[in-house]
Amino acid sequence: MKWEIIHRTRYDYASLVRESFNEVRLQPFSDEWQSVDDFLLKILPAARLRHHHDFYSNIVHCFEIAEPHQTLLVESRLRATTRSQPPIPEHAETWPLARMRDAALAPRDYEFLQASRFVELSPEAWRLALDATVGLTDAWQAALAIVRFVHARFKYVPNSTTVHTLMGQVLRERQGVCQDFAHVTLGLCRALKIPALYVSGYLATENASATHAWVEVFIPGQGWRGVDPTHGRQVDSTYLKIAVGRDYGDVPPVTGHYKGTLERKMEVSVQIQTGV
Repeated sequence: MKWEIIHRTRYDYASLVRESFNEVRLQPFSDEWQSVDDFLLKILPAARLRHHHDFYSNIVHCFEIAEPHQTLLVESRLRATTRSQPPIPEHAETWPLARMRDAALAPRDYEFLQASRFVELSPEAWRLALDATVGLTDAWQAALAIVRFVHARFKYVPNSTTVHTLMGQVLRERQGVCQDFAHVTLGLCRALKIPALYVSGYLATENASATHAWVEVFIPGQGWRGVDPTHGRQVDSTYLKIAVGRDYGDVPPVTGHYKGTLERKMEVSVQIQTGV
């Protein structure tokens, strides 16, 4: 699938601010299943851009604006191509769930078995994970069962949470948005020792106007596999991955700090065009 995306984030401050230092995670990385054909990042007021790869190999652009300013615009334009990874049949026998502790031997997998800023490994998460996977002995089937459980038991309610909402609140209220669905899925998978990471990206839907969030789980012998609890399905070429981490705290599109007023307004717009 071919993608053309314009992603704008605009900040309007109530009064002049200064010494603004920022990080941007908006450039997708290329791998076997997706390639970035073109990427342009524009900052207003104009600023010098630097970039590096973070601990999770995400591409991070950094900039600073020392002089006083009352607005900040961060705009990315990209063209990319995605290809579908061959799906694992839902009833395939992949790896015994009882042996998933073996996966923790690899440093990268161990990182995604732990609690994190937004994801709790609470007794309730463990109980829900057992309820979702009762009678299952295969790790992949268990992961899919958790995805279906979250999709069926939690209600998608726009604007019901914020980017700061913790998994515990979502478990209590049984509602949220894609970020919350991903955090709950992470918690349930990790409770069963299935390594799971958070993915930020785009989803090609008819009315797509924002970023999307989903999960990748590690199955020995199969690698990392994308699953989307918001839609209850495996990930395919209609998904474009930007960044990964332990939870949302590792992948915000724009983050930073400045000196000045706390009163500000943020507007985000995403325009996605796709084709074959």
